[in-house]
Amino acid sequence: MTNDNEASAPLGAGETIETTLNFSPRFGRDGLIPAIVTDLRSGDVLMFAHMNDAALSKTLTTGVAHFWSRSRAKLWMKGEESGNLLRVGEIRTDCDQDVIWLAVNVEGDGVACHTGERSCFYRRLVGGADRPDQTALEIAALPHPRSRD
Repeated sequence: MTNDNEASAPLGAGETIETTLNFSPRFGRDGLIPAIVTDLRSGDVLMFAHMNDAALSKTLTTGVAHFWSRSRAKLWMKGEESGNLLRVGEIRTDCDQDVIWLAVNVEGDGVACHTGERSCFYRRLVGGADRPDQTALEIAALPHPRSRD
């Protein structure tokens, strides 16, 4: 696994980071890669965190999401204290392999946020473009997925 400022694994002839089937995550200069976590069944966005090489390796070997806490400067297994473990169903990466996407099943009480909310994204902005000087937050359920025609 590589940092942005390190050379990645050699690519085959005609291969690019966008076309390779080799997993070569690109960690930032700080040694971290963003990780988006969604619910495997509903697709709801549950949380956003960062992983370092150790967190990603632990996630891959255990099947339970691990992250790097920037505020505590340590590796942590999400749900270790609450029992709301994030059991990984699928891992994806984006086109240039600098973001990780975990689709998970939430164990325990089924909540991913340390506040007890199902998702860390339980508030939405109101005001915004119409009234930028009066932007505020409100508690709001996650939007329901739209049906695809």
